[in-house]
Amino acid sequence: MPDLDISRFIAAWPSLGLEPALPWTITSACEHHVRALLARLGPGYRRQGDSVIHETAVVEPGAVLKGPVIVGPGTLVAAGAYLRGGVRLGSHCVVGPACELKSSLLLDGSKLAHFNFVGDSLIGSGVNLEAGAVVANYRNESDGALIRIRHGDQVIDPGVVKFGALIGDGCRLGANAVIAPGALLPSGTRVARLGLIDHGVPDAAAGAASSQSAR
Repeated sequence: MPDLDISRFIAAWPSLGLEPALPWTITSACEHHVRALLARLGPGYRRQGDSVIHETAVVEPGAVLKGPVIVGPGTLVAAGAYLRGGVRLGSHCVVGPACELKSSLLLDGSKLAHFNFVGDSLIGSGVNLEAGAVVANYRNESDGALIRIRHGDQVIDPGVVKFGALIGDGCRLGANAVIAPGALLPSGTRVARLGLIDHGVPDAAAGAASSQSAR
């Protein structure tokens, strides 16, 4: 397995204090990791069931939070948002109307505009997803369900069925862009509107499928 240091993508990652791990091992056990973070929270949070919300955060009526969920200071979770499977939102994040966020961690200042799906992903600081951008977490088109990832000249077999992306600090995803499962986006990556990023490796059954690297 290659050395894939999350902190090279997300500078503040060490501040979370999670045990060293690869991105897909974090997301595969996201509920466990969010509970560990929850146990170390400082003052200013209030509990609502399995969700813990900072007193300066806003969770609008109609949002659905299926814990464990952490909503950080100054963060907005809009009406119609759906958070599940272990979610941690840092400070001054936005999860807009009709967004679904599953088994993912967002660091400070990251925003999902509206009508976004993000599954099983680690998202750095200051990341922005325009309306309709999707981070997919499962290769429905492949007969072999396990995720395979191209990383430089290496192929990674993480041994998981679901993994979305590791998205570095300051990335920008245009409206209706699609990030295919297993993407690794370095800090500052820009994805055009309607763009596709696919770092996956086709299996034999997928034959004609092609991979497209970030530009």
